[in-house]
Amino acid sequence: MALSLAISPCPNDTFVFDALVHGRVPGAPPVEVTYADVDVTNTAAERGAFDLVKVSYAALPWLLDDYHLLPCGGALGRGCGPLVLTRGDRTDLSGATVAVPGERTTAYLLFRLWSAERPPARIEVVPFHEIMPGVAAGRYDAGLVIHEARFTYPRHGLTALVDLGEWWEGDTGLPIPLGAILARKGTVDPVEAAAWIRESVRQAWADPEASREYVLSHAQEMEPDVVDQHIGLYVNEFTADLGKAGFAAVEALLGRAADAGLVPQTSSSRATAWTS
Repeated sequence: MALSLAISPCPNDTFVFDALVHGRVPGAPPVEVTYADVDVTNTAAERGAFDLVKVSYAALPWLLDDYHLLPCGGALGRGCGPLVLTRGDRTDLSGATVAVPGERTTAYLLFRLWSAERPPARIEVVPFHEIMPGVAAGRYDAGLVIHEARFTYPRHGLTALVDLGEWWEGDTGLPIPLGAILARKGTVDPVEAAAWIRESVRQAWADPEASREYVLSHAQEMEPDVVDQHIGLYVNEFTADLGKAGFAAVEALLGRAADAGLVPQTSSSRATAWTS
């Protein structure tokens, strides 16, 4: 019976899951893949729509009744945080309309924590690919962006008002937890799933060219050099194993957000119980 998997079409996800998707992981079942932006998968996961699914860490408090957090395969790291972009020389967001990629994205949660004392006037949820052009055209005063936008925003004539990753790391000393991989309870054994994903990651690192055609075919017209930068930044040691630092980052993010009333309270044991 095929396993349903939902990931983004971004290079880090297709690179990591190439071997699993294409049947090169011994012992893993066949996989049926859905590609969607993380804001879509966050919502789909609430309905239990997939066996394995990539979601925002910010969405975990609403999902852990039905899913296990896997300690691998996701996006967590240093120097890879979301950016707040503006046009011109704006130095703050007073009275601003800010475009964000989703209400339960980690990027938006970090933004809310950062801007708590001086929030913008208005938030609009906008498809990710429309944010930078929208800010450049003046439809929004600022935009919250992720992923390859770190490498391409100067092409739109935009300026980074703040790097939320730098802010988070400077404040906590921890890496930035961005995207998580979840396994649906009752349908996927989390230990087996973690082993399949780790083997897929191992193969990706061992032979990067094996996934090249697949990655580029889903890279949304991204140039090959940007694809390489994207993979190099978001696929790292935490992709293979969150480890103590990774889990500490997740606990810190969700703990701070819960204390601020932004997400429901979530005990760390709910996320990590199966690994004990």
